[in-house]
Amino acid sequence: MQRRLNRENSSLEELEKLAESAGYTVAAKLEQTRKPDPRYQIGAGKVEELAALVKETGAEKILFDNPLKSIQAYNIAKATGIEAIDRFQLILEIFTKRATTTEAQLQIQLAKQQYELAHAKEKVRLTKMKEQPGFMGLGAYEADVYQDAVKKQIATIQKKLEKIREKRVLHRERRAELGFSAVSLAGYTSAGKSSLFNALTAEASRVDKALFTTLSTTTRLVEFSKRKFLLTDTVGFIDRLPLTLIEAFHSTLEETIYADLIVLVLDVSEPIETVERKNSVCLETIDRIGASGIPIITALNKIDLLTEAETSQKLDILKEKVKNPLPISALQRTNIDALKKEMLRKLENYIQVSFTMPITNHTMPLMSWIHARADVQKTIYTDKTVQVILEATPTFAENVRKRVEKLGGKFETEHAAKKE
Repeated sequence: MQRRLNRENSSLEELEKLAESAGYTVAAKLEQTRKPDPRYQIGAGKVEELAALVKETGAEKILFDNPLKSIQAYNIAKATGIEAIDRFQLILEIFTKRATTTEAQLQIQLAKQQYELAHAKEKVRLTKMKEQPGFMGLGAYEADVYQDAVKKQIATIQKKLEKIREKRVLHRERRAELGFSAVSLAGYTSAGKSSLFNALTAEASRVDKALFTTLSTTTRLVEFSKRKFLLTDTVGFIDRLPLTLIEAFHSTLEETIYADLIVLVLDVSEPIETVERKNSVCLETIDRIGASGIPIITALNKIDLLTEAETSQKLDILKEKVKNPLPISALQRTNIDALKKEMLRKLENYIQVSFTMPITNHTMPLMSWIHARADVQKTIYTDKTVQVILEATPTFAENVRKRVEKLGGKFETEHAAKKE
């Protein structure tokens, strides 16, 4: 069910996909164009039509694309005899089904409790009037007692998440110490991020057509043209994703904030208006999480579903509207090599350093450590010293400098690495 204004586009199709991802079978769809009604969200006449449709189809739940106030959900449940939930609650159901890590499960619990806190007072009041579907289980709670109970649960969850976040920070610092650049795959849900992750890492992450397949980050070390970097598959974005949910998933989305490059994945096989809208949603979400200053390559995915002429036409329309567009097919591995080259070009912040240090018992372990983590260009051994020329990120080069100087060595040159 969706209520919208004349100037607004219909989003029933996406709501249907969300419903299917949550495991529902859609019995019927209904839409109304009008201003919101304070009692029901939709008009009273439409509620009667909805009640008749529920009776006719035997539906068990009503899914609203619009946000529902507690009183609206209560009134609709009273009029139709079944529970009504909104888009936010539906997305939470999907997240609950798909969360596999402790962190993702805690983040979902946090979002649920924050939602509950915002509606607690009204729900308690309505429960005391008469129980309706979706308003059971509060018992004789007073509003302030119930709110306090929810607040305590929120505080407990936040403490657990803070501990996980501290571990994540340590892991990130460890990765930075190793000197690897970081790339995040971002994009609208179901755009093909996990398929692209598989194509770039030659691994098999879960891939299906349902929305929100990935609810936690997966990071792998990959190597292109002797350059190693960390590639992370992140949770998908979606239009009108509530701020509460973005805040709840902050630590997961943080991986995007600390990336050196974002590969933004869009499904270019969709209608051009849809591609443009989803691109805007993604860029807005990236901005909201504080990652707007990071370089972006836009991977226009699923060109295998288009003709060459259609791909060319869409690319021509999008080239001024998306950041650094590159048409690909993650599934068919089309233009993946071109994407790798563009990623390397954007990550070309490597510098070339050379140093000389005396040969001691500590030299060979250090040399092994450097060879495993940097692109060593040249190594010259003499009776007493070893001279090395290598390319690495500035962070890693600084780490090498400290270790070399600790062993009595000397940095001789430092300049930008030549681009391939």
